[in-house]
Amino acid sequence: MSVNTLYINGQWRPASDGGLREIRSPHDNSVVVRVSEATQSDSLDAISASRASFDSGVFSRWSLADRCALVGRVADLIDRDAEILAQLESGDTAKRLIEARYDMADIASCFRHFATTGLALHDRIVDVGAANINSVITHEPVGVCALIGPWNYPLLQISWKVAPALVAGCSFIIKPSELTPSTAIYLMKLMEEAGLPAGVGNLILGAGATAGAPLTSDPRVDLVSFTGGLVTGKRIMATAAQTVKKVALELGGKNPNIIFANSNLDAAIDNAVTAAFLHSGQVCSAGTRLIVERSVHDQVVNEIVKRASEIYLGGPNDPLAESGPLISENHLAKIEEYMDRARQDGAQILAGGSRDTRDDLKDGWYYRPTVLGGCTTKMYCVQEESFGPIMTVEVFDTAEEAIALGNDTIYGLSGAVWCNDSEIASHVARALRHGTIWVNDYGPYRPQAEWGGYKASGVGRELGESGLGEYLEIKHIWTNNEPARSGWFADRTLEK
Repeated sequence: MSVNTLYINGQWRPASDGGLREIRSPHDNSVVVRVSEATQSDSLDAISASRASFDSGVFSRWSLADRCALVGRVADLIDRDAEILAQLESGDTAKRLIEARYDMADIASCFRHFATTGLALHDRIVDVGAANINSVITHEPVGVCALIGPWNYPLLQISWKVAPALVAGCSFIIKPSELTPSTAIYLMKLMEEAGLPAGVGNLILGAGATAGAPLTSDPRVDLVSFTGGLVTGKRIMATAAQTVKKVALELGGKNPNIIFANSNLDAAIDNAVTAAFLHSGQVCSAGTRLIVERSVHDQVVNEIVKRASEIYLGGPNDPLAESGPLISENHLAKIEEYMDRARQDGAQILAGGSRDTRDDLKDGWYYRPTVLGGCTTKMYCVQEESFGPIMTVEVFDTAEEAIALGNDTIYGLSGAVWCNDSEIASHVARALRHGTIWVNDYGPYRPQAEWGGYKASGVGRELGESGLGEYLEIKHIWTNNEPARSGWFADRTLEK
């Protein structure tokens, strides 16, 4: 059976070898959809189409205003088809439909942000102190971009890459996670409807080792933007270095959520539960490291344990569900291995610690929200990202100790400080080596603000103004309007 879900050079087509992949629901293991499974040859075709379109100038020579207008049209189409997109995303990920609907609103906002930000892009005049010299800093698209997305927020994270690439005038290849391709397919259709020229945007589906490998190694690709795990990110960075291409990497985090005794404990506790267990902890910025001042440790942890134990798990259309399954059976197995290591290291299981055994969840990949007490930064579960519903608890006595604990990680994506003393809160927030710090809050973001991490959490930034800058090259043009001899070497008059 032929399935045409690859989009290359303006044409929907099957994999070159007819390969297919079944996408299965994490809720009950049922088949959601069958899609094409690209070969390396398909990926090379997509690179060729992107390279040819960019070199031809079919899109990169559009005016900035026209490119921004196209991005705005995509935002309008996302709004129009938001329910379709939410259903597709909920089907692939089994996240609650209400969460998927929130995601669609954020995605449309992302496209609108870059459409607006792009219009503000302008050349910069450099005053060199000479009337005969025009010195201008200008911006050009970086070229062909490989945009590789994760499975937890499939369309949102791809949109963070696609929108600025379009505004910049790049050509690109989208490679979503092989587990969650449906919304990327639909987005490609919307861009086609919005008027994107053939060959500018291309879509490849399949596993990273096969479909994704050429995108990071081929010298015709100028930039790789990847969101995903640290191990894969390191491999991409090393491969990209061989052809000296630009990389932008968002590689997750082990995010500290610090609660001081003088904070609004009711708000801090409520947000801590959401920070750790929303989307079953499958969030790069999840507040998986709870760091609590000793004097309120028992009060805070006991309440979190109680609330975590009461979280109701269920499928995407269950009106009672507060959180859903893990993405795959393989990921569930990794979580169980992670928990085995936590037990061996001496962590105390205060809540959860096992699969959910309810009859209606037996065919899915559900793991109970888990709280681990008695943790220290020496433990594997404190240092390594689980990407699951697992919260570790540490204790501190002073602000400096809280800072030291919060920074004792190879990661540096995000974190939070709960404290009613504004001076202490500001001091801690500025001392933490993480790309985003929330004070008396956890998790909100806006497309106008940069997103990205320090240390092993990645390279570069998405969103904000810098998110557009990742897809631009900066060029200096120096024009001498009164050309003259340099006078450096001996005078040799040009013979006539």
